Amino acid sequence: MPNTSIAPTPAAPLPAVPMPAAPIRVAVVEDDAACRASLVSALNDAEDMHLVWAVATRSDALEAVRSKDFKSPDVLLVDLGLPDGSGLDVIAAARARWPNVASMVSTIFGDEANVLRAIEAGALGYLLKDVPAQGVVDEVRHLHAGGSPISPMVARKLLVQRHTPVDAVAELDSVLSSRETEVLRLVSRGHTLDEVAQSLGVSRHTVRSFVRRLYAKLQVKTRAEAVHEGVRQGLLDGPA
Repeated sequence: MPNTSIAPTPAAPLPAVPMPAAPIRVAVVEDDAACRASLVSALNDAEDMHLVWAVATRSDALEAVRSKDFKSPDVLLVDLGLPDGSGLDVIAAARARWPNVASMVSTIFGDEANVLRAIEAGALGYLLKDVPAQGVVDEVRHLHAGGSPISPMVARKLLVQRHTPVDAVAELDSVLSSRETEVLRLVSRGHTLDEVAQSLGVSRHTVRSFVRRLYAKLQVKTRAEAVHEGVRQGLLDGPA
């Protein structure tokens, strides 16, 4: 008897973002030297990208936006927590000078307040820093093509905010991101902040920011308390 079973039809691949007619001009505002270097390298390696400028501070970014010596970007990547102020000021200034610029945030801050303030300032995308540099480049393409990239954890928070009891939203806000969990695991093994920074390819300053955030989410004040709470919540393996 012939086999009449029908093989499942493979899922259609997601449509690729079309190659732009001209390279996408990108500017970067990122104070973490390691993150900035990774982004710059990934952008320079992409045939459809052109890095117009990259700076590390709010003041340098505002100068670049206001100066006639700096070219206008198509896409502006901005960290929020800059050493001399907020990246929101840069987004607002860029939007005022270049109405067609597409700004996208890349930050460790995933709370609703920062997301909403970024959107109000003019951001069209919002990524957490657990996205690797190549992933950010891919999201730049989607943003330039008309999309609004947003990290899944951030999107989930925004979606549940209007439809979920306050206690449940607070519980969601307490969930560690993948990068925060990774930092917790390294810290629990006795690694110093410098060793964690080297392992993750970021600066000591960024690691300290992750530690502060995971301590706040776990509601602890010391490394020992963080490890204990991590084990209790199943984020870390317990003693053998």
